Amino acid sequence: MPQTEKSDRVRRIVVALTVAGAVVAAVFGSGLLGGTPMPDAAGGAFAADATVLAPAGSAFAIWSVIYLGLVAYALWQLVPAQAAKPLHRTVGYGVAASALLNAVWIMCVQAWRIAESFVIIMILLGVLLVSFVRVCRRPRRGTIAEIVLVDGTIGLYLGWVTVAAAANLAAWLGAIGMTEWTEAPGTPGVITLIVVGLIAVFTAWRGGRWAPFVATAWGLAWIAVGRWSGDPAAPGVAATAVVLAVIVLAVTAWRFRARVRRVGANDGLSPVQHGTVDR
Repeated sequence: MPQTEKSDRVRRIVVALTVAGAVVAAVFGSGLLGGTPMPDAAGGAFAADATVLAPAGSAFAIWSVIYLGLVAYALWQLVPAQAAKPLHRTVGYGVAASALLNAVWIMCVQAWRIAESFVIIMILLGVLLVSFVRVCRRPRRGTIAEIVLVDGTIGLYLGWVTVAAAANLAAWLGAIGMTEWTEAPGTPGVITLIVVGLIAVFTAWRGGRWAPFVATAWGLAWIAVGRWSGDPAAPGVAATAVVLAVIVLAVTAWRFRARVRRVGANDGLSPVQHGTVDR
């Protein structure tokens, strides 16, 4: 067996196993299989009313979409025709690392290791940023499968983790008694959200893709809902979240439009005429 073929086979198996592990960890973290539901884990540090950066409970429904995307990608890259595709060689191990880190994060929270969970989610954020930049470097248009299973999944994952990392920081610092993170006005939370916004703006500027914006805006919107309608009430945090979502929307739309124009100028064809859809 050629070395490249062996390497491709190992990568595909690693991706499949790590994604399967992430799904098992998620089921455990949902309260099944003996785990503690995440809102109740670590003494409730991640509950919707725990900190000024905690999203309202419905926000976490996005995980179902992310896991579905990861599973679909893991199965798709196992198809023999996909084995040697450069795209999978570029992002495969990044997807595997993100799945493994997600499982470790869940176990940290289940074990009341909140500080360690923050370290893990920051590493996860770094892995997803690197994977996203690699996707954006793809020198051609993507097929529909690539757009949905690679651009879409990594983009949603990155956008959500960008917001979740901020919520994780608040959960950690609130759990060790720093009341600035658990009571209004939540000024440190506002500053942290601005950092989140800067990361999201970088993502939008670098890629001009909609999936990261959708996930980031989703998380910011549910933070706003939680801080306007629930305890701890923090209108300043809520307003900041809304403003940042609008800014990221504007940058994403601008860069997306510029990218579409650039592609059209390069070949004179629309994405539909070309037979593929622009990412």
